[in-house]
Amino acid sequence: MPDSGDLEVYRLAESGQSVLQTIEENNYYWIPELRLFLGIWQGTRENRNSYWLRWWNEQGELLLWGSERVEKLATQLRAAGIEPEV
Repeated sequence: MPDSGDLEVYRLAESGQSVLQTIEENNYYWIPELRLFLGIWQGTRENRNSYWLRWWNEQGELLLWGSERVEKLATQLRAAGIEPEV
């Protein structure tokens, strides 16, 4: 089973050389230019259960894909008694 330790992230150093980035204690890689973490997530997407590269914010919250945001919004609308047209 892969984890973020199976992922290698390189960044371009000021010297112009690629340098292997160290993994954070949460098993994600911090990308300071984006202010986001990058890591491996296991789950289902497009009817396929697999391992996926995903982004997390500074608080460690998983950023949703567009389809996940739509599903979340549709669930909230249904809870409010509105049937969305998706």
